[in-house]
Amino acid sequence: MNETTTSIDTAGIQKILSVLPHRYPFLLIDKIVDIRGDEFGIGIKNVTANEPQFMGHFPGNPIMPGVLMIEGMAQTGGVMALTSVGGTGKLVFFMTIDKAKFRKPVTPGDRIEYHMTKIAKKRNIWFYRGEAKVDGKLVAEAELSAMLADA
Repeated sequence: MNETTTSIDTAGIQKILSVLPHRYPFLLIDKIVDIRGDEFGIGIKNVTANEPQFMGHFPGNPIMPGVLMIEGMAQTGGVMALTSVGGTGKLVFFMTIDKAKFRKPVTPGDRIEYHMTKIAKKRNIWFYRGEAKVDGKLVAEAELSAMLADA
């Protein structure tokens, strides 16, 4: 095992902004903790009532759209993959979603943890298993892949 996979690191919002092109309202992670190279990491999303999706999903009963939780998983994995190759001069492209399941609703006030574990890496493509958890309970899960390409 190399040093990058054995060290535990954190990526705050400034680091995330330096590697991902996403910006508000489509940046769906606030920080990443427990990063172990591109092998494992936990993305954090603090869900707040003033986010634009809650105006229509659903008025009077705001629920975090499942597709945005999948995107939060993808962004977490993207930061991990980009950081593992130096984070500059590359773009990350979301490629596949498999085995997606939504278990419980997520509402404003919840703190989502995106637990991302690398399944495989083939050339410039990373494959991850993601589990979204709130208060330790599984709320969504999926397998995702993404490709890194030159900017």
